[in-house]
Amino acid sequence: MAVSEISRCSYHVFLSFRGEDTRRSFTDHLYTALVHLGIQTFRDDEVIERGNNIKDEIEKAILHHSKISIVVFSKNYAASTWCLNELVIILEHKKSSKHIVLPVFYDVDLSQVKNQTGSYAEAFTQHEQNFESVVQTWRNALKEVADIGCMVLQDRHESQFIQDIVKEVQNKLHLISLYVPPYLVGIDSLVTQINQWLEQDGANKVGIATICGIGGIGKTTIAKVFHNQNIPRFEGYSFLADVRETSQDCNGLVCLQRQLISDILQGKSHKIYNIDNGINKIKEIVCCRTVLLVLDDVDELEKIRKLMGTQIPFHPRSKIIITSRNRCLLNAHFISQMFDLEASTSTCGGLSKLFEVKELASSESL
Repeated sequence: MAVSEISRCSYHVFLSFRGEDTRRSFTDHLYTALVHLGIQTFRDDEVIERGNNIKDEIEKAILHHSKISIVVFSKNYAASTWCLNELVIILEHKKSSKHIVLPVFYDVDLSQVKNQTGSYAEAFTQHEQNFESVVQTWRNALKEVADIGCMVLQDRHESQFIQDIVKEVQNKLHLISLYVPPYLVGIDSLVTQINQWLEQDGANKVGIATICGIGGIGKTTIAKVFHNQNIPRFEGYSFLADVRETSQDCNGLVCLQRQLISDILQGKSHKIYNIDNGINKIKEIVCCRTVLLVLDDVDELEKIRKLMGTQIPFHPRSKIIITSRNRCLLNAHFISQMFDLEASTSTCGGLSKLFEVKELASSESL
């Protein structure tokens, strides 16, 4: 990816690390775990080639477009003037913005970093001979970052340590993943197709997709996986489970409306007195932010109308995913009402997509 392209991107996490220590081990596993959950993560070996102006490019294209910097301290981190300069930039950016810094101490003690002892002392002995003018700046940066709330490997297994880091990132980004069973079989292909639809067909416009199939075939699980992988792309999101069953309860639709509003507003509660009041509040919040809305197990379009109304002013790039046993649930008339469009097949067809979950082939089954 060219530098000019990077400057238009937005990353959630920027990884700072000593390549020769952890590039193909710990940092690679951490990067994979973050990306697997849809957390857009920058590491220099995949995105940009080093050059004469790389410091300026990283500061301009990455640090000002990322929310969190994870600094992985390892035994030889301080031996790299590149890493030390990068750390200074990160801390300067933290002071002038809401940028979050998460120090991670991998195979090195916090005190060793803060006080520059052990391998860090050896590195600074060399630096003082060649970079005397900036050595104190680097020392101050290491002391400062060691005083920030950090995560230390100690005696934990690396896999658990990485999971703890990922959870901390999710908390800081206010991302809440849904539970999905481990070792899923036969869903990767369909999840990939839905992700491709999100990237290609509906990247810059509102879109609605139906995941259909017989009961118990995995529609909800696929919707959860898609939700977990893509929530970082949206400013708000909500997964409404069991719409068919919940809507049949007394005040069930109002309960769903309350959950939708609370989810998108990240826990802020609003009093909903009746269905009409809920519809108005939903329209108020979806018009000013990109949202991912999953409606699970919908059997009738009328329930969607009662839940959200019609002529909903969704913000561009918002996406609605519906799981249903009814392959023909959506139609042009409903979509035109929902998005306030002319009821033409060409217009509405461009907004909607159908994904069908089929039984596993013999090659996919256990």
